[in-house]
Amino acid sequence: MPTPLRLLVFLAALATPAIGATQPATGVAAPGYADLTDLVLAAPVIGDAVVRSTTRLKSKDVANVPAGLVRLYVEAEVRQLIRGADGLPPRVGYLLDVRPDLRGKLPSLKKARVLLFARPTPVAGQLQLVSPDAQLRWLPDVDAQVRAIVREALSADAAPRVTGVGNAFHVAGALPGEGETQVFLQTADNRPISLIVLRRPGERPRWAVALSEIVDEAAAPPPRDTLLWYRLACSLPAALPALSTAELAPADTVKAQEDYRYVLAQLGACGRSGTSG
Repeated sequence: MPTPLRLLVFLAALATPAIGATQPATGVAAPGYADLTDLVLAAPVIGDAVVRSTTRLKSKDVANVPAGLVRLYVEAEVRQLIRGADGLPPRVGYLLDVRPDLRGKLPSLKKARVLLFARPTPVAGQLQLVSPDAQLRWLPDVDAQVRAIVREALSADAAPRVTGVGNAFHVAGALPGEGETQVFLQTADNRPISLIVLRRPGERPRWAVALSEIVDEAAAPPPRDTLLWYRLACSLPAALPALSTAELAPADTVKAQEDYRYVLAQLGACGRSGTSG
């Protein structure tokens, strides 16, 4: 049954703030870990679906479509719910902006298998994509990584969101080049996280992340492409804020900044593309 125009117009008004140049379902590179994590954390509903139909909306019926894009109403059959406390109906609808090719032809989406990152709307069975790239081509490795991120994000001991950098301390050792730096981080739920760097003469610096008030032997660097790595690599500022070292002697401030930069270098770049985050 064709979707009533008044419903399409309503959905267009509702979804405009979140919709942008969504990736076509085919011919795109797989997104990186940071982009996938951005999407997972933003989306209360994640589904594996197959596109069954698309309807091009006329420009007079929608507003705020980015230049060069065309807005579609998409209906998709849900194969499997990956995340969503309230479930999903067998068929869902949502709005999608796509870019025509040089000849004005729209990408072919019918029968495409996709991953949807969305939030529910007041209209039953209708979803709102959470970001401009919230429809992704389904690929086995992307699906597996999304599910792994969901499991880690929903676990009881999931790494907290880092909101800032607190105080930093540096203690020089008895030998030249020996010392320890500890940087306390601020988190959304006030759980403790700190960065520790140990330097010994003739040895490579050792660093770790402590997730409790007491630093023990279990503290270690986070493996890349884990939620804790993401929380740090994608949130920490490029240098220690001046307030973090305000109570340190100048020489200790220099060491603390040096050790902090060492941690950032070991974490590596976040790798976020900038579209979803």
